[in-house]
Amino acid sequence: MARLRPTIAVWEYDRTRPLIEGRVPVEGCDPIWLHDMPIETMFSRALGGAEFDVSELSFSNHLAQVARGTNRYIGLPIFPSRSFRHGAWFLRADAGITRAEDLRGRRIGVREYSMTAAVVARGVLEDEHGIGGRDVTWVMGDVDEVERTHIPLPELPAGFTVERAPEGRLLVDMLFAGEIDALLAYKPPKAFAKGDPRIIRLFPDYEAREQEYARRTGIFPVMHLMGVRRDVAEGEPWLPMALQAAFTKAKDMAIADLSIVQALKVALPWAPAEYARTVAALGEDYWPYGVKRNRAALEALARWHHAQGLSPRPIAVEEMFWPGTLGS
Repeated sequence: MARLRPTIAVWEYDRTRPLIEGRVPVEGCDPIWLHDMPIETMFSRALGGAEFDVSELSFSNHLAQVARGTNRYIGLPIFPSRSFRHGAWFLRADAGITRAEDLRGRRIGVREYSMTAAVVARGVLEDEHGIGGRDVTWVMGDVDEVERTHIPLPELPAGFTVERAPEGRLLVDMLFAGEIDALLAYKPPKAFAKGDPRIIRLFPDYEAREQEYARRTGIFPVMHLMGVRRDVAEGEPWLPMALQAAFTKAKDMAIADLSIVQALKVALPWAPAEYARTVAALGEDYWPYGVKRNRAALEALARWHHAQGLSPRPIAVEEMFWPGTLGS
């Protein structure tokens, strides 16, 4: 029997490297790994043209396509990217914002309204502080440098206000000029990273807040998932579970490396100590794959997505994934 040769597009994380390097096989497969393209390009090619047999996907875009019935990929409960987003809020220091509730009625810049990082950051803000997507004006644009020639606005229900930044204007410059009051960004703006005092965090103690949030809610937010093209999964129904087994083994290997003390596997001098702190905060299996351990995070993401106008109804967890993986 010939072995399957699926194209698999995924970023090169520590948790996927054992697969890409061939140290962890995918049963029944000789994969063609595609791992050196920008993540935005990968998402665009997968969700736009379904170019790959298997691909890493934006969770927000996946939910939108599930809601519309246009998803050519069926999800797998494999989550190569997850992140807390309390640290994603940045403020103009003189904006008069001293607490999260002060964001009501403000103008907030964001690179992409629909990106998963923004969905999570806004969802937590509404759950914890009562500020919903309709309570502010969102200004979409590039943050530190011009990346796009056109920025399409999302189609949202009545009550949401989303504008496009003026042509040629960067969000960080608009922040300093007082044209927006805050910025929601998945990485710190360059000025902040360089210590510019004009920009500050909404939550300076974001790491402590994230740990407390995780302990209280059981949620470690999911950013990306793996998906297998529907026609491929239907033609090879064994493949989804083979992929889940392989990705799980690779992830477990990467996490095990973090705790090794004799000769550090990770180029961070205190990696084992940081690993111990993470386990103390989040538990031994702090990056689980599968549906059962992640249901709280998945249900929250679906609820936030709907509340922010990005899907017409909350998507059930059972709609997100290949049926054979739902018991995992």
